[in-house]
Amino acid sequence: TLPAHVAPPALPAGANMNAAKVALGRRLFYDRVLSRDGTMACADCHVQARGFADGLPVHVGVTGEAGVRNVPGLANVAWRSGLTWTEAGLSTLEAQAMVPMTGTRPVEMGMAGDDKDMARRLDADPCYPALFARAFPGDRGAMRYDRVTAALAAFQRTLISFGSAYDRNALSPLARKGAAQFAASGCAACHSGADFTDGQVHYVGTAAPSEADGSAYGGKPLPPGFEPPPERFRTPSLRNVAVTGPWLHDGQSPSMEAAIRRHAAQQLADVEMPALLAFLESLTDHDFLTNAALGAPPKQCPVRISAGIGRPKKGRSLGDRPESF
Repeated sequence: TLPAHVAPPALPAGANMNAAKVALGRRLFYDRVLSRDGTMACADCHVQARGFADGLPVHVGVTGEAGVRNVPGLANVAWRSGLTWTEAGLSTLEAQAMVPMTGTRPVEMGMAGDDKDMARRLDADPCYPALFARAFPGDRGAMRYDRVTAALAAFQRTLISFGSAYDRNALSPLARKGAAQFAASGCAACHSGADFTDGQVHYVGTAAPSEADGSAYGGKPLPPGFEPPPERFRTPSLRNVAVTGPWLHDGQSPSMEAAIRRHAAQQLADVEMPALLAFLESLTDHDFLTNAALGAPPKQCPVRISAGIGRPKKGRSLGDRPESF
C-alpha cells in the first residue's frame, strides 16, 4: 500500500509481479544456495534490521576478497534507475542482481557459471521446482539465471518504506528545526525527492586528503595532481540512514556526523548538528525494519508440491502443510 502522493514504480519491459514470484524471490534472497560454497546469501549483505545494509565498511566475498564499496540499503529501491555507487550502466534490479552472484571484480558470491549448475543446486530443494513452475508458468519451471534475477527483483520491489516519523508528519521540534537546516544548507540539492536522492553521480572530493585540509571536500575543486576521471558517486538515499552505517561509499565514516562533515563541511558553519541529526533519525521506518513479510521466509514451502514436480529427496522433510497461493 502506497501513500496517495507516491506513484507505483515503473517496471522494466517484460517484467511483472505476482505473489508466487515474490515468494520465490524472498526465498532466494535468504538462501545461501546462491553462493559458490553455500556461505553467503543476499541477506547476509542486506540485513533487514539495518535497512538492508550490513553494518560493515565493505563486505568480504566467498574467496576472502573485500568489496570495494559500502553496501547500500534497499528501501524503495524499486523507484531507482541508478543502482550502483557509480555509472555502471545497470538500470534494472534484474541486471544488478547478476553482479554479486557472478561478478569477478571483486568476487562476492562466486557463482560465475552456467544455468545448468544453478538448476542443479536449486533442484536439490524440492520446493524450488514447484515455486519456479508457479512463478513462471510459461517456462515449465525452468530454473535459469534470468528467472532467478527476475524473482529476486520482484521481492526487492516489495521493500517499501514510507512509515517514518517524517512520512507521518510527526517530527519532534528539534527534528523540525533540522529539516529546515537540511533545506537551507543545500543538502536537499542532491538529497531530493521522496527518497532524498537525485539519483545522480557527483564529485564529492573523496580524492582530497582530509588530513591535509582539516575540512575534507564538500564541493572543492580537484586536488593538485589528481588525474581525471574524478571520483564521482551517486547520491545515496537517506531512507533509514541512521541504521545503515558506517557511511559514504567507502564505509569509512563511523557516524552520520562524520559522514556529513566529510563531504559538506563548507556548508555547515551555521548548522546546529544535533538538530540536523535529529531530522536524519526521523527518516527511520521502524515498521520496515521489523516487517515479518520482508524477513526470512518460513522453512515450509509456500506452494504445494505436486507429484513429479519437486519430489522430496530421501531424508528431507517438507515441514508443515504448505499454504497455497
